[in-house]
Amino acid sequence: MTSDATHEEAVSLLQELGLKEYEAKCFVGLSRMSSGTAKGLSEVTDVPRTRVYDAVRILEAKGLVEVQHSSPQQFRAVPLSEATETLRDQYEERIERLQSALREMGRIEADNDEAELQEVWSLSGSDAIENRAAAISADATDEVVLVIGSEAVLTEPLIKQLNSLNPNADLIVGTGSASIRDRVEQEIPRATAFLSELDWLHSEMIPEEDAAVGRLLLVDRSTMLVSSINPQTGDEQAIFATGLRNGLIVIARRLLSQGVVEMTPLEQD
Repeated sequence: MTSDATHEEAVSLLQELGLKEYEAKCFVGLSRMSSGTAKGLSEVTDVPRTRVYDAVRILEAKGLVEVQHSSPQQFRAVPLSEATETLRDQYEERIERLQSALREMGRIEADNDEAELQEVWSLSGSDAIENRAAAISADATDEVVLVIGSEAVLTEPLIKQLNSLNPNADLIVGTGSASIRDRVEQEIPRATAFLSELDWLHSEMIPEEDAAVGRLLLVDRSTMLVSSINPQTGDEQAIFATGLRNGLIVIARRLLSQGVVEMTPLEQD
């Protein structure tokens, strides 16, 4: 990545963390200088000089910049380690406040008939899908069956989460790849790992234009999440369903019963 691209990425990330454009540009500029004046910082960042003072004042209030009250004033960014910790603390505080606000709001109950029909939901984005998969797996009391179609989903957070599941729940992990199975056996020793007989897990069986299977998760035979990965973009999408008699879950149980080795407790309906 070129220096200009890295600079732009840093500014963009700071904006995602809550800084406005001029604030982000000034902080990135100061982080590359030992110190600077408004004039010098304006020349480096292309931020109008009159706006530099406003941006620096806000950055100082956020604990990201120090000001020397000389003539002219000198500015410098706090050390990188301090800046990142400050931003992390502020971001986490915002998340906690958001959680608190959302929990305190009263719920609007849906019509019962409508609620019963809403049995299948969609999710997009690997982070959101991984978080949902972790949440439903954490509630398992009897059994977690995870079929991995792409090694991209076998992340360190997933491995850590699977190793911390309810010890009384059986953990069964299948895949169409011997290398993924071997990795599961090594990194998740509590899991029963197997090579699945499901043809649609094998990449050579999938048309090039089709999305690849990402993960298929079945928890306590009554909660299911299945995802696909776009081969061109790597984007992951999923559907999530609940209910022992939910049609999709019934189909998933039957598919898995055909592709899981005999040692698993899955049974056909």
